[in-house]
Amino acid sequence: MHGHSPISLKAAAIRGGVRNSIAHDSAAKHATGAAVYIDDIPEPAGTLHAAPGLSARAHARVRSMDLAKVRAAPGVVLVLTAADIPGANDVSPIGAGDDPVFARDVVEFHGQVLFAVIAESHVAARCAAKLARVEYEDLAPVLTVDDALQANSFVLPEHVMKRGDAAAAIARAPHRLKGAFVHGGQEHFYLEGQASLAVPMEDGDVAIHCSTQHPTEVQHNIAHVLGRPNNAVTVECRRMGGGFGGKETQGSQWAAIAALAAVKLKRPVKCRLDRDDDMIATGKRHDFRIGYEVGYDDQGRILGIDFHHAARCGYSADLSGAIADRAMFHADNGYFFEAVRIRSQRCKTNTVSNTAFRGFGGPQGMLGVEEVMDAIARERGLDPLDVRRANLYGDAPRNVTPFHMEVEDNILPELLTQLEESSAYRARRQEITQWNRENAYLKKGIALTPVKFGISFTTSHLNQAGALVHVYTDGSVHLNHGGTEMGQGLFVKVAQVVAEEFQIDLDQVKITPTNTGKVPNTSATAASSGSDMNGMAAQAAARKIKQRLTEFAAEKYKVKAEDIAFLPNRVRIGNQEVPFKDLVKQAYMGRVSLSATGYYRIPKIHYDRETASGRPFLYFAYGAAVSEVMIDILTGEYTLTRVDILHDAGKSLNPAIDLGQVEGGFIQGMGWLTSEELVFDEQGRLRTHAPSTYKIPTCADRPADFRMQLLERPNREETIHRSKAVGEPPLMLAISVFRAISDAIASIADYRVLPHLDAPATPERVLFAIEEVQARVEAAE
Repeated sequence: MHGHSPISLKAAAIRGGVRNSIAHDSAAKHATGAAVYIDDIPEPAGTLHAAPGLSARAHARVRSMDLAKVRAAPGVVLVLTAADIPGANDVSPIGAGDDPVFARDVVEFHGQVLFAVIAESHVAARCAAKLARVEYEDLAPVLTVDDALQANSFVLPEHVMKRGDAAAAIARAPHRLKGAFVHGGQEHFYLEGQASLAVPMEDGDVAIHCSTQHPTEVQHNIAHVLGRPNNAVTVECRRMGGGFGGKETQGSQWAAIAALAAVKLKRPVKCRLDRDDDMIATGKRHDFRIGYEVGYDDQGRILGIDFHHAARCGYSADLSGAIADRAMFHADNGYFFEAVRIRSQRCKTNTVSNTAFRGFGGPQGMLGVEEVMDAIARERGLDPLDVRRANLYGDAPRNVTPFHMEVEDNILPELLTQLEESSAYRARRQEITQWNRENAYLKKGIALTPVKFGISFTTSHLNQAGALVHVYTDGSVHLNHGGTEMGQGLFVKVAQVVAEEFQIDLDQVKITPTNTGKVPNTSATAASSGSDMNGMAAQAAARKIKQRLTEFAAEKYKVKAEDIAFLPNRVRIGNQEVPFKDLVKQAYMGRVSLSATGYYRIPKIHYDRETASGRPFLYFAYGAAVSEVMIDILTGEYTLTRVDILHDAGKSLNPAIDLGQVEGGFIQGMGWLTSEELVFDEQGRLRTHAPSTYKIPTCADRPADFRMQLLERPNREETIHRSKAVGEPPLMLAISVFRAISDAIASIADYRVLPHLDAPATPERVLFAIEEVQARVEAAE
């Protein structure tokens, strides 16, 4: 028996395995302020601070730049310009060469970086940066989507996706509509701004602590700027204070500035942006102009549809190609189109280069088709929900997307039925209609909208992940993988996967910072794929070690491998049980490797962009929301009074974390569509660059009645423990808020017209839409 206990008939469960509602690993630290972010890392002796010098023009030639007073300012050690870069003056994510670290001869947006000041303190650097004397020769700026379309100004070629003959189908349809609307962008407003700390190492190498969703890209871009191989740069990130896509590509420039200065001066350099500079100089969600023409039958079922997407990309490509493509992939949302054409134009403007933001184009595409659904409902005098139901994907042949992918896992019809019943939608619709007839100045609105969101990177090679697992001789485990933690709970979920695999308590798994020196060539933590990919990679690493332990135990204890089972914190070997840590120690003494890498690549996906066809997604995540609002038609002010959400998370790895993502995503989406307004003036200057002028939702904006539920159903695809991604899809549930506001306004005309309401639906825009509807009613009378 080797001195161990006999077999136990009753096994206690481990603490913290998968499908348990475990608190975020840093929850207590977040609440108490003990969580260490980049600016909290103790500064090494001699640390200097960097601040950028920004352009005061949106589009101009730089005639001269006098930095003498900057260099002479108190505390200034170095001033960097494009001339100081030994490698490439570019941090573009796709190698396009259109994202300079420092602009040289021409500036292309207000707030573009011209130089950087390195000083003894952050304040000294910022003060000195204001002393530059720059002479500009102004050029005509292109600022809006309409400006760009008129000037034929684009960062990338247009792209078309189609199936069938949309024009012919529309022409044959008994009913037709045309329309267009505009929705705004969105500032990420992560609580921790862009921040990097660069520490010089031997031989001109550099180590970077960076608040980034993509450590590998930061590593590669810094190496590119320094003219060094990738192995000269190591990037580490323990956590971000929020990312939302704004730290997928946007962190490279600030990290490169810090790294360049650190290597030149052989002193640590920190670059942390002031909030105003951060908002002015970093990209946002793309705003779109969406036009449509649609043909449909008496029941509102779409027979043919033609979309025109025009996205404001800013001055450079960044990730705009993939974002605009994903908007096209989601132009259908959960609806089948017999014939469809989607034309997408990627507009170049003299504004900051827009970038990834939670949903990555998907919300913009979905918003367009939901406008169409309401337009059809108003024209036909139908409940918008009935029009949505009539157009849902179904069985073959009504299961093929505009990009020729079959929808195999469609659960929207039953999900909508469940939510419709649990939310009492039909009864509330009748009550609201009656309320609106009886109340002249306060109007209610209600809307139920679905979400179908594709999961995987649409850039196929990014669909891979790696992990590193060590088991130490005391049975404790060290876990590292390529995913990054930005508050979404990825780290605790992957740790739960490893704990489950070894059948040890979660507190035995040490979560460690993402580090390019441990797991190389990683993809960004984006596309809602963090748990899917890194969870599978970590599981693969743990299984390698588990297999070695099994083989060792079988040989040592002279039993068959199938007679060995990992039980909670112990291993059954034949007819006896050995504590996990004891078996690990024995394996070490037996010279068994207790370290392993794991790798995962998402299967089945393929896509031919030339023909706009294939399977870009492994599966879809689904959800639906019912939102109810009340508006004051005299002021345009409104209140969100109740929300019901049913969201598909597969077999959730951690229901508490997932519900937090559903709630947070919904509120962030609500902010995008209601209060968060980006205002650029005629000179291309962002005027809403601080919390005083840019309004994100607060606790008071959360509905008093907020009901959330996860649809616990296994993913039909072989994902990690049959779970589904939950980072991005909930944001689009907030489209129901926008549509409910429109519904309330439409009640003024007895639901016969679609209000002209652009997003965000600020009280001013709501009031304008009310006045426009009232004018149409009066004209009709």
